[in-house]
Amino acid sequence: MLDLLTDPNAWASLLTLTLLEIVLGIDNVVFLSIVSQRLPREQARKARRAGLAMALAMRIALLASIAWIIGLTAPLFEVLGQAVSWRDIVLIAGGLFLLVKGTQEIHNSVEGPGEGAHAPGAARASITMVIMQIAVLDLIFSIDSVITAVGMAEHLEIMIAAVVISIVVMAIAAEPLSAFISRHPTVKMLALGFLLLVGVALVADGLHFHIPRGYVYFAIAFSMMVEALNLMARRNRTRETGGGD
Repeated sequence: MLDLLTDPNAWASLLTLTLLEIVLGIDNVVFLSIVSQRLPREQARKARRAGLAMALAMRIALLASIAWIIGLTAPLFEVLGQAVSWRDIVLIAGGLFLLVKGTQEIHNSVEGPGEGAHAPGAARASITMVIMQIAVLDLIFSIDSVITAVGMAEHLEIMIAAVVISIVVMAIAAEPLSAFISRHPTVKMLALGFLLLVGVALVADGLHFHIPRGYVYFAIAFSMMVEALNLMARRNRTRETGGGD
């Protein structure tokens, strides 16, 4: 352990892996922010914290089972001459889940929730369902994140440190990001579009058609930049209108 603390390569590996884990964790934070919005504020905060705690526990547990993680990439069977592993199955299932969930959230945002959404006991059912959904996505994102960590770093200590730091950053970012998305419905729609893109990328990865994440992140970053300019223009118009009254 002392050797790692004095090894510049270890610190470089930690920094690189931490940044990568944070980037990969953006998907998780966006999903947390969106699915928890339909809960009361205090319950939403608890759901986000529970989700991040589960993500941390899952990733550390998976890192401690490196041999099992590596085994997830081993072929199980073949379909049309294409090898299929557990990782492929998890990625395809997770991508389809994101596509379904993103589409449902867009429908609810545009059309409104269905009947019975505000019935007594709905809040209790909702927080349970939200935490279950978060747990499913945590597992999917954790497997992909841990496989990336195993491929990039040699020492378990570095992998765990990078995961812990990235989760802390995600926990800090979750509250302001959720509040920002809640205040701006158009940003929420962009975020849901982002989840749909990630869902497509996960399914493609599971089918062995890799879509570089840089393309996905560039698309959403460009959209967010355009939306930021729209928000600034809207704020300026509001200020000018207020000043003229």
